[in-house]
Amino acid sequence: MTKHTEIRYVSYSPKKMFELVADVEKYPEFLPWCIASRVIAKENSKIIADLMIGFQIFREKFRSNVSLDRKNMQIEVNYEEGPFKYLRNKWKFNKFKDGCEINFFLDFEFNNIFFQTLMERLFSEAVKKMVFAFEKRATYLYDD
Repeated sequence: MTKHTEIRYVSYSPKKMFELVADVEKYPEFLPWCIASRVIAKENSKIIADLMIGFQIFREKFRSNVSLDRKNMQIEVNYEEGPFKYLRNKWKFNKFKDGCEINFFLDFEFNNIFFQTLMERLFSEAVKKMVFAFEKRATYLYDD
């Protein structure tokens, strides 16, 4: 089991950051190790999506059910199928001064012990790199 919690502060509104994270179809454009994204179903507050992740010669596809709570500025990702025993991911966006406080939580375990061992070694840096990719994407989209 691998868990990570991170809090970041950015100069963009909670609404902008929420929409950036909710735009799953764009992940391959900027998110490290995300090779492809396909939305299977989309409603106002739910998305079912497949993501293809890759690292060197390894590639895995997994499906998630994404709940979008715009009222509370919260996104929850629940794993449906793929290479994990389980995967839980939660984003919470709070107003903070002239920007946003981002609370990020990730908890997962791979079915494959090799992947799990590899990720445990790289996990902290990998998650920081992923969260930074969202910040960098916000700068690209929202700065003049």
